[in-house]
Formats: sequence, structure tokens, C-alpha cells
Amino acid sequence: MQPFPLSRRQFLGAALVTGIGSVSANRLAAGKSPEVNQPRATDGDQRFEPEWDERLSISVGPKSGDIVGSGDKALQAAIDYIARKGGGTVQILPGTFTLRNALHLPSGIRLQGSGPETIITKGASETVALSEDSDWYDQEITLEKSAGFQVGDGVVLVTKNLSNGSEDVIKRSLVARSGNRFKLDDGLRKNLWLSGKPTVSSLFPLLTSEYTKNVVIENLTLDGNRKNNTNLNGNYGGCIFLQDCNRYTIRNVTTRNYNGDGISFQICHDVKVENCHSHDNADLGMHPGSGSQRPLILNTRLENNHIGLFWCWGVKHGLAEKNQMTGNDFGISIGHNDTDNIMRANQINNSKKVGILFRDDARGKNFWANRNTVVDNEIINSGGDDGVAIDITGKTSDLTISGNKIVEQREPMQRTGIRIGAEAGTIQLADNQIQGFMKSIDDLRKTT
Repeated sequence: MQPFPLSRRQFLGAALVTGIGSVSANRLAAGKSPEVNQPRATDGDQRFEPEWDERLSISVGPKSGDIVGSGDKALQAAIDYIARKGGGTVQILPGTFTLRNALHLPSGIRLQGSGPETIITKGASETVALSEDSDWYDQEITLEKSAGFQVGDGVVLVTKNLSNGSEDVIKRSLVARSGNRFKLDDGLRKNLWLSGKPTVSSLFPLLTSEYTKNVVIENLTLDGNRKNNTNLNGNYGGCIFLQDCNRYTIRNVTTRNYNGDGISFQICHDVKVENCHSHDNADLGMHPGSGSQRPLILNTRLENNHIGLFWCWGVKHGLAEKNQMTGNDFGISIGHNDTDNIMRANQINNSKKVGILFRDDARGKNFWANRNTVVDNEIINSGGDDGVAIDITGKTSDLTISGNKIVEQREPMQRTGIRIGAEAGTIQLADNQIQGFMKSIDDLRKTT
């Protein structure tokens, strides 16, 4: 006789009585997917991957390695090889590598140096005027003189925008030439008319990427040769410059001597910078750029830059913790719509102007750096005779400033511990130790 089939209700009842299927029933009730405990490499699945004992790797060195060379061509060849195979490690051996163009990083790569002995730098920059007009649809330029420019060079083209008077900046590579006439790797999409006084400069970030993800950069030194290079704005370059990237880790990296920023990332999410040293850059040591979400800046030294840590526009839900910021003009600067960030347990010493500045970004209805937390930091010796340790300007509101040690070890002079601007909103101050200032707290808001 065939067994009589159970209804769904009867089956679940029997399962619960016996204990059989109770885990499955609970999972179904909670709407949870089964856990992946034994992942397999599956075509197209980028979420789960086994922990392999060995991955593809290639080495590059000036005198030895799988690829031998000391310039960008050797390094980029190794990077492109690993990318073509689906990802892995490029091991850069000890030595100095001098670039004529940026290294472009693909997704899924680990760029791993051999410690401080691995140095990536660039030669001196040169700037030359253009001698012929180029339209926005052109893919070539003509220089007044070819000078030291070569095919393969990374360049920056700068011109005045004749429509609005602003400056247009275009990054390209030189890929072919006839005399002083060079082909570019991509079309212009901007006008380079002689009336705008266009120039070309041999400038580029040392490491760069756009629209990539899951990259690790570690254990190397990037030197921008600042004294021999003209300035490149941090919205276009730096020792490291990233645009529209996700999930980058930058670890044990020194970025120094760039005539611009040390590390700059724009509209990049979940970038983690840890145990790094960014120093003696002309502009910003660390530049979490416009729209970047959830940056983590941990255990990093930011020294002798114009600004140590610059939160740019719309940077949210970030954490800066246990960093040392010494000798910068501004230790930290935060402003335009930079909200819901935490600055915790940092040491901010000997800032030449202000320890922490909340900028007055009056460009819209509510674009100030609201809902940020400053907790358990040490801020020592900020600014000149009228220096301020924490300066809150504009209509900045909903700040929590607590548990900080704010100290002036020099003479009090006209110095202030915390200054709250006349238009500032709600500021919560609690358990701060403020010592050695003429004014511990200068609250300029009108009180009734």
C-alpha cells in the first residue's frame, strides 16, 4: 500500500514534534538565506571566494624579477598582466622607480612593495605653450617646442575657459608624434584655443584609477619630487589619486613631497587608509574627496602639509581615529555638507593656524559640517599669537565635542581653546580639559 501523502501543515507539525527540520523552519520564518560555509569559485560570483593558499603573483625590480625595469612601462606591464589573468599580486622589489606616466590600477589587484626600500617617484616637470588651436573633438595638440616630451608621457593640459573664465584641466597621455605634433590617447572634449593661453605640463599622479574596486596598495614609498614639479590640484592628482572607486585599502604607504596632495580620492566609497605617513606635501596630506562615503583613516601620520586631513564636500559616515597630525597649517578642516563623521583619539600638534576648523560653507540652505563628533583627541599648541584650537564657523550645528584635551603650552597671548561663531547652532561641549589659553571657550552666539 502506498503511503498517504502528508499535507504541508501535517509535515511541519511532525517536524516540530520530532525536531526534524526545525532549523530550516526557523530560517524560512526569518526570511534568511542559507549561510555560505564552503564557498567555491563560481563564474561571475564576486561575493564569495575561497581562501586560496596561493594566488597569481609577478615581481618587478630594477635588476631582478619576473620583469626587469625601473620605469612605468615595466610596472604597468606587470599590473596589466595580473589584471588580464583576473587579479593577484604585483610584488615591487627594492629600488627606485622613476615614472614618466601614472600607474593605472585595475580592479582586484594587490600592489605590494618591499617596504621603505621600494620608492616610486617622477622626474622634473616641464611646461610648454601650445602653438596651434585644438577643438573639443580633436585628439591632438601641437607644442611650441617638443622640449623633453616623449611618446608615452602623462601630461596635464590647462587652458582658460573662454565662456566662463574658469580653468579647464585635462589629463591625457601622448601616444604618437611627428615633430612637435602629438596624438593624445583620448579626445579633448574641451577647447584648447590659443586665445585661452593653453599649456601642456608633464604632470600626473603616481598611482591612479577610475571606476575600479577591491584594490590593496601597501608597503611602499611614493615621492612626488616636489621641488622640481609645478603644482597639480588635488582634484586631479596627488601621490595617489582615485576617482569613482570602491573598497580600496592603502596600508603602510608613505606619500611625500608632492606639489599637491599626498592621498586624494573623489567620490570613492569604503576607502581604508591605515598605518600610512603623508608628509611635506604642498597641499593636503589626506583628501577624502567629494561625495566619498565611509572613509576610514586609522593610525596614520599627517605631517607638514598645508592641511593634514581635509574632509571635502559631502563626505559622510567617516572615521578618523588614532592619527597623528603635526606641523600642518590646519590639522583638520571639515566643511561643505560633511556630516555624521567621527574624529576620535587623534593627536593634533603644532598646527600653524588652527587645530580643527569647521569651515563656513555658505553655498546653500544647510551645507555646513553638521552632526559630527570630536571626542578624546589631544590638541596641543595651535596657531600663532591669536591661534584657535577648535574654530567653529558659519551655521555649523549639532556637534558633539567631548573628552578632548586642549592645551596651550606657550604663553596665553590672544589664544583661544574653542571658538563658537555667532551663527553656530547647537554645540554640545562635555568633559573637555582646556588649559593655557587666554580664553578657554569664546562663544560668540547671542544669549538671552
